[in-house]
Amino acid sequence: MIAVRHFKSFLALLCALAATLFSCGGEPKEKSETKAGSTETASKAPAAKKKVIVFFGNSLTAGYGLDDPSQAFAGLIQKRIDSLGLNYKVINAGVSGETTSGGNSRIDWLLKQPLDVFVLELGGNDGLRGIPVSETKKNLQAILDKVKAKYPDAKRVLAGMQIPPNMGQQYATEFKAVYGELAKTNDVTLIPFLLEGVGGESKLNQSDGIHPTAEGHKILAENVWIRIKDLL
Repeated sequence: MIAVRHFKSFLALLCALAATLFSCGGEPKEKSETKAGSTETASKAPAAKKKVIVFFGNSLTAGYGLDDPSQAFAGLIQKRIDSLGLNYKVINAGVSGETTSGGNSRIDWLLKQPLDVFVLELGGNDGLRGIPVSETKKNLQAILDKVKAKYPDAKRVLAGMQIPPNMGQQYATEFKAVYGELAKTNDVTLIPFLLEGVGGESKLNQSDGIHPTAEGHKILAENVWIRIKDLL
């Protein structure tokens, strides 16, 4: 009988302790854990995901001939963005020698990654090779269409290009007009002439007279920035 009484007393003590823990200590402990958990979550919260700007072009975008590709205008745009604290990441998708046909073939692979701003810089090599203007226009349109279909909310920018009248004045005139026509038709931002202030200036171009020096690219970056800054 004594053992039973002691056992019942022991059970009563346990119940009392349990009641005390749940009614008094339980709730504050839970709040404490929640608060601590919130603090930990906040401290570990990742920074906002950067938006992506893709520069899709040829050797001008790639920075052909420069000691450091980051000296090309796309890299300089990234530095400007960083200095302003804007949450954007620049991807340089320039390939030297690229034509609009090559770009149209390559764009599908590139669009596997999300993008928020798309800057199209192609056509110069078409002009130098005398590719029919109608073909260049068709390819540029196809690229713009694919970007819009994949990422309808992405902002599109078209970098205009001009060529010397080596292929005849009519060809050069028609070639130049393509960019303005496409920009209007597709309602995209137009950089009238990417090489404005650089094209034809020997001191701002490499020995081939075509590709800008590092100083030349600084001017290209300004030509681009003026047109895209309000899009960011």
